[in-house]
Amino acid sequence: MHELIGDITLCILFAWVLGLAAHYWRQPSILAYLVAGFAIGPFGTGWVKSQESISVISELGLIFMLFMIGLEIDLKKIIRAGPVILIAGGVQLLGGAALGILFFVAIGMRMGAESYDALYLCVACALSSTVIIVKVLYEKRELDTLPGRITLGVLVLQDVFAILFLAVQPSLDDLHFGVILLSFARAGALVAIALLLSRYVLPPVFHRIARTPELILLGALAWCFLIGEIAERLHLSREMGSLIAGVSLSTFPYALDVTAKVTTLRDFFITLFFVALGMTIPIPTMSVVGLALVIALFTVASRLLTTFTPLYMMRQGLRASLLPALNLAQISEFSLVVIQTGAAAGHLKTGTSSAASFAFVLLAVLSTFVIVRSDPIVRRGIPLLKRLGLRDLDATKDGEAGHDGGHGAARPIVLLGFFRTASALLSEIERNQPELLERIGVVDFNPVVFRTLSDRGIQVTYGDISNVDTLVHAGVGQAELIILSIPDSLLKGANNEKLVRHVRSINATAKIVATADLLADVNDLYNAGADYVTVPRLSDAQVLLNLIQDASAGLLSDRRQEAEALLADRREVLP
Repeated sequence: MHELIGDITLCILFAWVLGLAAHYWRQPSILAYLVAGFAIGPFGTGWVKSQESISVISELGLIFMLFMIGLEIDLKKIIRAGPVILIAGGVQLLGGAALGILFFVAIGMRMGAESYDALYLCVACALSSTVIIVKVLYEKRELDTLPGRITLGVLVLQDVFAILFLAVQPSLDDLHFGVILLSFARAGALVAIALLLSRYVLPPVFHRIARTPELILLGALAWCFLIGEIAERLHLSREMGSLIAGVSLSTFPYALDVTAKVTTLRDFFITLFFVALGMTIPIPTMSVVGLALVIALFTVASRLLTTFTPLYMMRQGLRASLLPALNLAQISEFSLVVIQTGAAAGHLKTGTSSAASFAFVLLAVLSTFVIVRSDPIVRRGIPLLKRLGLRDLDATKDGEAGHDGGHGAARPIVLLGFFRTASALLSEIERNQPELLERIGVVDFNPVVFRTLSDRGIQVTYGDISNVDTLVHAGVGQAELIILSIPDSLLKGANNEKLVRHVRSINATAKIVATADLLADVNDLYNAGADYVTVPRLSDAQVLLNLIQDASAGLLSDRRQEAEALLADRREVLP
């Protein structure tokens, strides 16, 4: 016991020190934890030698990590995702797994006879890193963009795929139809038990303890270990049980409260898991490094092929098809879970599991760099794809560039960029001045916006508003009023000041309305040539002030009825 406590102390200390270094160098924290584990483990300094300690630390961390992953899987979002995400996710998973089997068997990996290296590698390479992707997209404010939503939808489907594999994994040594059916039946029974208990037993219990934080935390942990133990009795794994325990709570009324209470504890044990995983990574031989490079190259190539292709075939445009492919081009931390369980079961060689871990580290670093710079990468890649013969949404049936969406000459009012403010503006115009729609043109590269506005008969140009050629072809030079409603925080490849200067160089007489995030930006926009600058937070503040006064006067319910009337029957492009 004392040895285990000392080993955990070393794990946390080294993880913290290297985590600080990773934060300073803007690298993934997971990478720091893996390096920390390698440094203190049997293949590094040897300060932690006990295999029992490593096993206990790893299993505890794994159980908590899967429980939290389960809590973040929203099954309702999968159902509402729509055909684009469901088809793209299905093709990526099934296509990636099929290509993985063919590729790894072709290069000599075993597939059967108690050695399943090819199978585990194909599953590992089909999964992408939720931790890395969500963190970077959140920092870039791209989670709510179309490529961001597609990326997150595919990630959720990947987690479901991993659950199904974990159900079958313990029976790989004796795998046939009956065994598969029995494994799914056991998994189904576990899911049914978890869902029934979470629906009929947990709500009254958590309702009684809702005001006692320590009991909420203790109840969540008890639930995690209870379902894990039931899974073990059903000849499944505790890890799978903890994942299903989280999923069963994901739509629970107290799920957000549980997540908030468990987050700190989760971070502690996830850190332990990755440090323990780093302890199992031996000093690489040239063959292990070579295999890691092969795994990494295959992962990137297969992800581009299986993600870009279905999105492009569903006419999402080159940009919205390429960005999710770049976002997903790495190996998941869940892949390390799969590899770890396979190694513990003796299903794959030590060299193979080590190579997969090294490939994860390599792609974690490179993928972070690529996602951060994905917009300039895509801008350079689209012209190349067009030269290869791929048509974007701005192409006519004859294959020539078509920039007006088939709706005639340039319009006097042009909306540069189309997000929620522009969507609300268009809805107001439809309700109050529908004749004004014939005077409006839109420029944006969102395929949903392009198709929806085209179907409504509104002129729309598919293109990047940061590109001067797009502005010229869209007829900005003949416009009378040009509106930039997207704040700098959401613009890609430009900002409002740069766009105002571009527009003013093309059109010296048009009235330009721009948007400022900061008060300090207002004068810069006027100096660049804007005629009027909106600051959204000022209008929001005025609305809130009026509501405060209405609440004091007892008129808040009246204002709510007025707001609900405004929301009724709106046909916004981006709800």
